[in-house]
Amino acid sequence: MKRLLTILIAIIVQSAFAGQQSAAKAQTDPRESAIRKLLQSTMMINQLYVDTVNLDRQVEDAITGMLSKLDPHSAYTNAADTKKLTEPLQGNFDGIGVQFNMLEDTLLVIQTVAKGPSERAGIVAGDRIVSVNDTAIAGVKMSRDEIMRRLRGPRGTVAHLGIVRHGIDGIINFDVKRDRIPLHSVDAAFIIRPGVGLIRFSNFAATTHDEVADAIRRLKKQGMKSLILDLLGNSGGYLGAAAELASEFLPKDDLIVYTRGRNGIQAGEYHSTGSGLFREGELIVLVDEYSASAAEILAGAIQDQDRGTIVGRRTFGKGLVQRPIELDDGSMIRLTIARYYTPSGRCIQKPYAKGDAKAYARDVVERYNRGELTSADSIHFPDSLRYTTLRRHRTVYGGGGIMPDRFVALDTTRFTRMYRELSARSYVVSTNLRYMDAHRDELRRLYPDFDTFRRDFQMPRDVIDVMLAEAAAKDKIKPRDDAELEKTVADLSLILKGLVARDLWDMSEYFQIIYEHDPIVTQALELLQSHAS
Repeated sequence: MKRLLTILIAIIVQSAFAGQQSAAKAQTDPRESAIRKLLQSTMMINQLYVDTVNLDRQVEDAITGMLSKLDPHSAYTNAADTKKLTEPLQGNFDGIGVQFNMLEDTLLVIQTVAKGPSERAGIVAGDRIVSVNDTAIAGVKMSRDEIMRRLRGPRGTVAHLGIVRHGIDGIINFDVKRDRIPLHSVDAAFIIRPGVGLIRFSNFAATTHDEVADAIRRLKKQGMKSLILDLLGNSGGYLGAAAELASEFLPKDDLIVYTRGRNGIQAGEYHSTGSGLFREGELIVLVDEYSASAAEILAGAIQDQDRGTIVGRRTFGKGLVQRPIELDDGSMIRLTIARYYTPSGRCIQKPYAKGDAKAYARDVVERYNRGELTSADSIHFPDSLRYTTLRRHRTVYGGGGIMPDRFVALDTTRFTRMYRELSARSYVVSTNLRYMDAHRDELRRLYPDFDTFRRDFQMPRDVIDVMLAEAAAKDKIKPRDDAELEKTVADLSLILKGLVARDLWDMSEYFQIIYEHDPIVTQALELLQSHAS
């Protein structure tokens, strides 16, 4: 920011000596006049205003204000927020390597990263971290962000941790040498039915292509012939990652996506390299209203090239290309420079009004109010947005997002009102944490492998009853009738079983439990079964 201030001062000083020649030039170039006006106003406020002003904040507010009048995705982030936003896409960070949650006001280790610094130091699941570098983090109502800030740090530095462990009196001290911790995009990869693999990933990061490619190789070795690619809720990420991944499924030179910039000029296009791992075999892509950006690029390419079937609900409709502009202080401007188009020519971006970010943010809610999430008949496309796929010449529509080939209505009755209230107030998570804390060792003895667990384990009803009694006493959360209670108990049993599986193994096991009852996944499996018969 200091460098920016120096530039501002230099420009204003220069303009003061420019004289009539500069004034005449400004008259012929309104852009230069507008920029000079902004710079002069900023400096005059800083120098003459009656109270001291924060010039850094002024400049940030000015940038934010200008960008707010543009499209909904052009944005400014300060240095701290920029780091938080870019870290998941970089694929790693420096830290101690634990997954944790807060049980009451204490950090509880859920899992350690395999071969990571905490595992090497001897920390295990179920440990409570009560201090970091002699500063208490338990019982002091410290925010989660502040705890993470203390645990993370430059690679090679040491975190002195105080640990409380079941069965051992007092505090055990560990010195954990921070290291590079990988962030994985792939949440789950498993055989969901004989010959059918499922790969779920949450974003398109620097490592996503390699992770998905590795998952495809593993599943093919396990007999995978058909693949369900799960993009439900996938928020997108790097365009390059989407293009790399599409190449795993498409023939060589197939168009994946192209972009158009100012005045509709084509800015670039991406084609398949043809070196894919799954160019044959049935492919289904799962999407919903929260699948966005790079997820829509991949789904659109698969659909337009008639390579697979899209199942779910119309995607978010984020088809604007942002160029990251890094500023000297670590802050960043993400400026929209182009639009994405699918191979058939459809614009992915949904309509928006410049400067009206609130209406844009409410679009999914408005879709629900119009019935678009519960009935395909409520979705209407004008003929002007009609396109055809490139091989089978099927009709598809533009106008924002990717409309699936097989629509799956949002099941508004899948979870009861009571379950949603329990989940929103963290009763489900807290119950799981307490149960695992008390029974982790016992569960590992009883269920040495996941197949045994999936077949035999049921969450004890008394655990659920304690949760329901606590919620009724503290927050007056009660069922409307016996039918809602019965359905809520069934919902809780399923989700808690999935959470226990996650804590004993990993996210793949969690999704194997809960996806047995997921409507979109069920439709995909039925579609594959119908094609096979």
